[in-house]
Amino acid sequence: MAGYNKKEEHAHAKAESHNHGEEHFREKHLMLDPLPRGQMNDMVMESMYVTSWKFWAVFAALSVIVAYGLFFSWGKMIAEGLGIAGVNRPSYWGIFLVNTVFWIGISHAGTFISAILRVFKAEFRRPFTRAAELMTTFGLVQAGFSVFMHMGRVWLSYWLMPYANQRMLWPNLHSPLTWDLLAITTYLLSSTMYLFLPLIPDVAMARDRSTGWRKTFYKILALGFRGTEGEWAHLRNAMNIFAFAIIPVMFSVHTIVSWDFAAATRPGWNSSIFGPYFVVGALHSGMGAVIMVLAVVRGTMKNMKYFIRAEHFDGIGRLMLIISMAWAYFFFNDYMVQWYGGDKWTQQLLHFHEAGPMGWMWFAMLIFNVAIPWAVLWNQKWRSTPWIVFVVGFLINIGMWFERYIIVPISLSINRMPFTWRLYAPGVEIPLGIGTLAFFILLYMAASRLIPLIPVWEVQEGQMAHELKKFGRETVVSVSELE
Repeated sequence: MAGYNKKEEHAHAKAESHNHGEEHFREKHLMLDPLPRGQMNDMVMESMYVTSWKFWAVFAALSVIVAYGLFFSWGKMIAEGLGIAGVNRPSYWGIFLVNTVFWIGISHAGTFISAILRVFKAEFRRPFTRAAELMTTFGLVQAGFSVFMHMGRVWLSYWLMPYANQRMLWPNLHSPLTWDLLAITTYLLSSTMYLFLPLIPDVAMARDRSTGWRKTFYKILALGFRGTEGEWAHLRNAMNIFAFAIIPVMFSVHTIVSWDFAAATRPGWNSSIFGPYFVVGALHSGMGAVIMVLAVVRGTMKNMKYFIRAEHFDGIGRLMLIISMAWAYFFFNDYMVQWYGGDKWTQQLLHFHEAGPMGWMWFAMLIFNVAIPWAVLWNQKWRSTPWIVFVVGFLINIGMWFERYIIVPISLSINRMPFTWRLYAPGVEIPLGIGTLAFFILLYMAASRLIPLIPVWEVQEGQMAHELKKFGRETVVSVSELE
């Protein structure tokens, strides 16, 4: 009888251990911790409706900054001319172009996370694809603003468009402004459509749970979506087509931006590696921005801790570490070739980068983009902690902005005519740059209260495909293909 009791206790302990193991898996992985679809929908809708006074205080402050930066300062520059900006010989490109490259880089994160990870079936992407896709659209809006600011006479921007006119003129295809217009416009249209397609089922869900003006708003966006089998089939086909089509657009856009510099014969710019170097740099800053957004959303919006977990920060942290290594490779590859085989003006420029008045920025760039990510992101516990990866992402974006600043105005300070050398000193560009940053955050805050930030249907689809299976003593995660 005693032996029988021992066997029973052993079986009970084994069952408890098995249940504890399953609970650990469910707590760690969102895909293994399913809730009823209606409950998840209610959680996402509640996160949109619950707004504290702190939200409105930040919203009001950002609105004031946008009004001053984008309306007052820009209006003053339009009235008085580009003379109040710091762009002058020899640095004809300043912070406006720095911000253009920076914001296009930020926009690459949405395509990388949503399209590339979707193509490769990376399951951890599911709850935060929309948060990344919104960054793509809003980042491109800021890039467009920066281009128009750089033009000065923005009311003549229609000259960049090919249209029938009496003067028989055509846009100058040798101009980098024309290249940027084509790249940004193409990317903005394609990324906005790619954002809208997976949004349709969720706005249809919001339509059925809303009243008043919100119901009308969601009804228009939902396009009559009812969730029939035929509608789901068409939607999935369209998303697959866009996922594959937008990836080459993403790579081509920042390659075209790199041609703004590489096609010139200036010291430090005439490099054949600028294309992949700029693309990797864009992913570097974009991934850092995504992880910052996720940390803020998780910490400030209700119910987001269920959807955004440590596993997601861990997954993005791994990607950030890999991209940081790739960026370091391309940077030192370009640096070594110019240092070893460059002419005397390139040598002078490299020395100016390191030992000139802005040399601190060059070293800070390397510390923020390489040293800190390598020192922090190798540790799983650190890269799974939201506030730590937030700080790393913030420093990466500062470092990548420094990198663009070094490439554009600082590199323009040194040319083949020493009598023109002059250090760039920004003027009205500073409030305008701050205004674009505030506008980006403002758009994101407004979107977080208007559309579901979590694609609930994608999360539920992933939860249906995942299950725990027992093989001997091991419990493993099994993923099924859903048609």
